[in-house]
Amino acid sequence: MNNKSRQICRRLISVICAALIFTLYVGDYNLSSAEDEKTYESLKLFSDVLQEIEENYVDEVDSKVLIENAIKGMVSNLDPHSSFMPPEAFGELQDDTKGEFGGVGIVVALKNGMLTVVSPIEGTPAYKAGIKTGDKIIKIDGEATADLELWQSVKKMRGEMGKAVVLTIVREGIKDPVDYKLIRDIIPMTSVRSAAIAPGYGYLWVTNFRDKTSDEIKEALNKLESGNVPLKGLILDLRNNPGGLLSQAVAVSDIFLNKGIIVSIKGRLEQQTEVFEAQSTNDDKKYPLAVLINGGSASASEIVAGALQDHKRALIIGTTSFGKGSVQSVKPLRDGFGLKYTIARYYTPNGISIQAEGIKPDIEVEYRFEEQNEEREKENASMEKRMFREKDLKNHLESPNGKEKDNKPIKDTKSENLDKKRNINNKKDDKKEKNNKENIDDIDSKTSETLVDIEKLKKDPQVQRALDILVGYGVFSELK
Repeated sequence: MNNKSRQICRRLISVICAALIFTLYVGDYNLSSAEDEKTYESLKLFSDVLQEIEENYVDEVDSKVLIENAIKGMVSNLDPHSSFMPPEAFGELQDDTKGEFGGVGIVVALKNGMLTVVSPIEGTPAYKAGIKTGDKIIKIDGEATADLELWQSVKKMRGEMGKAVVLTIVREGIKDPVDYKLIRDIIPMTSVRSAAIAPGYGYLWVTNFRDKTSDEIKEALNKLESGNVPLKGLILDLRNNPGGLLSQAVAVSDIFLNKGIIVSIKGRLEQQTEVFEAQSTNDDKKYPLAVLINGGSASASEIVAGALQDHKRALIIGTTSFGKGSVQSVKPLRDGFGLKYTIARYYTPNGISIQAEGIKPDIEVEYRFEEQNEEREKENASMEKRMFREKDLKNHLESPNGKEKDNKPIKDTKSENLDKKRNINNKKDDKKEKNNKENIDDIDSKTSETLVDIEKLKKDPQVQRALDILVGYGVFSELK
């Protein structure tokens, strides 16, 4: 960079600093002169450092890149969900809520600076390959993820269907890194699966909240309700559901509520505060609900679970949810850049913040593998340990709740005995079971939709506990 360019750059920085200070001054007349002076001195410091690096760094530097990196650092240190995005990152953000895209099917986040698996999406290439919650992805196609931003890692994992990508994984309990070669598949836009799990009892599995999730749920409920036996209870499975659109979380909650607050968002400014309420219709659902959650249930999932729990509309079963209770806004900037930043927190109908605490189940039921042996016991013991939550992320926002809620979950001490009993009842010929599994895998590889495996649900302790409770509720309600 020549001297003339440096002079122009310094003048530009001075103009920017002056404009920022003027904006701060006219934007808030209550700012004290001490605060004005502090901001001015900080901006001068930034300008001094930029000039020093431009003039004396060992290699010639691009001032534009330096400034962009400074902005990235400023925003990323606010909280884990705020980021300064270059133009190419906008397309990746759009894909998250639009629908289908080619990928491997995992939800990831940065934990202690490492790309970490929040949860694999069932039925996807990552899930079938055996990638687990808590796995650390240290390389993608040989490139270290430590040198990549989160959106860059996500972009590298996505790609054309049928093309391979190699993830290098570090896992607790395994000495050396393991390479997983995954063949990208279409991650489907369909977010709802359903099945009649027993006569009169339905199972509704929601994998995420996309732009048509509420419509898909209504369609699935119509099918369940039109069966030969009237629907007497429903299991709503939100486990490992990373969330999605706020509007869809509200719409889904509204299907099961006929009045009252669903969720409120509260920010520092009045225009960032809003209350969403349920609307009464002629098609309000009356049957009892059991909602399943775990540490992978985040954001929109927690809004639905919190609304149904506070209104006593559903019994929440499982383990404490992720605790992502913040609202982000995306603001387009000049030259195609974007700013995603946190503007508010979510609050349940009872005024409880989800942030860093999550939704606590009414009845705590841990997931346990059906067939117990030494290896399975170790896996059971480490599963919850591997599952991290919002409070584990660097710079996470603190909860404003103060004291923890008094309603502690009821520990389900009967699950282990129930599981053992079901093991005896559900024993099958090993060869037959193997053939059945191969058939399911073959079907999954040829379609974009993951089928609900009823046999698998029968071995799922959380699903079966929810079904037991719904059936028991129906029996007791009929007693005179």
